[in-house]
Amino acid sequence: MYDVIVIGGRCAGSPLAMLLAQLGHRVLVLDRSHFPSDRLSTHYVQPSGLARLRRWGLLDQLAASGCPPIREARWWFGETLVSGFAPEVDGIDMAYAPRRTVLDALLVRAARDRGVEVREGFTVRELLFDGDQVCGVRGRSAGGTDETIRATVVVGADGRHSMVARAVGAESYDERPAYTVVYYTYWQGLSAHRRNRNEVFIHEDTQIGVIPTHDDAYLIQAARPHSFAATYRTDIEGHYRQAIREAAPALDRELDGATRVSRFLGTAALQNYYRRPYGPGWALIGDAGFHKDPLTGQGISDAWRDAESLSAALHATLTGAEGWDQAMSEYERRRNADSAMMYDFTCEAASFEFDPMTRHLVQVLATSPEHANRFFGVIAGTVAPEDFFSPDSLLDMLGRLPEDTFADEGDLVG
Repeated sequence: MYDVIVIGGRCAGSPLAMLLAQLGHRVLVLDRSHFPSDRLSTHYVQPSGLARLRRWGLLDQLAASGCPPIREARWWFGETLVSGFAPEVDGIDMAYAPRRTVLDALLVRAARDRGVEVREGFTVRELLFDGDQVCGVRGRSAGGTDETIRATVVVGADGRHSMVARAVGAESYDERPAYTVVYYTYWQGLSAHRRNRNEVFIHEDTQIGVIPTHDDAYLIQAARPHSFAATYRTDIEGHYRQAIREAAPALDRELDGATRVSRFLGTAALQNYYRRPYGPGWALIGDAGFHKDPLTGQGISDAWRDAESLSAALHATLTGAEGWDQAMSEYERRRNADSAMMYDFTCEAASFEFDPMTRHLVQVLATSPEHANRFFGVIAGTVAPEDFFSPDSLLDMLGRLPEDTFADEGDLVG
């Protein structure tokens, strides 16, 4: 009998299991994959996420893996450049974009080292119920027979298409449609000046992202509106290069002399939602419980934030310090409060439909390094969104524009 079974051992599941084990709980992680293995992910880790990784004693291992630190951000809104980097948090002044083959294996190993039992290659087929209370799982290892495993709590860390969420009928709310379709691949042979830089190009209805990763490679993604998905699939490479050619012509010319080193990966299944993250005997974390478009690169850092919050809530209930509903409702409240403003901003950015005030703010950010750094701090989780977007802050930034600015509503990103 386990205290907690975690279904899914990647960026949400393994840290949660590790933190619970450190608190003295008996935890089992089940994952159908074997590690190391890759998955669909653009794998950007914000400074706020790295601060947690250091608290967990794992940042040095990531730094030693050969992944280049990122210390500059350059976002192009058409011809308008906003550059800078987030203010540091807990001494962290960089980001990383590690391959999931490296990062997930590191997290699984850390969970094992801290006392978690991890079973790779195990497929969970169904949840067990005692009335309406989840009490375990049934599944099997490859080539094995069905097993029944019981636990006080079962956590779904099993992604956007969560089996746990389906099985318990987890309610979705504040749903937004999928705004984009994204394809990406990896390139080697780009200019060395890109090695420590995250670069984003937003042009009309196209977004290009460039981030350095392991093996002197760069992940380059090209996002288009979701309505373009069927057309994109007719010629992925052709439409991918056309998007780069239109939004980032200098990068496109550079790719002519570079080498593509992987196949194309991508998806149009990028719905934005919150799900109720708990019920009798079950909880959700990571993309299983909350997902927004990957344009702002926050999925991994969000998962680590919520791992700390959920581990504290589960510890409180397992030890009897708090009731289940009290502790878990606070977990949901904190998750939603911590993510709400960035959820709205990400959905706006992914829709490629910037309102007039946002367009004016981009002009301020382009000419004010102080405000540009604070903007990147919001993205990175080192500046509170409610501070940056407060009425006083917005009035201060908009007050820096020439008096005739609001007479011109020209397209800033076209």
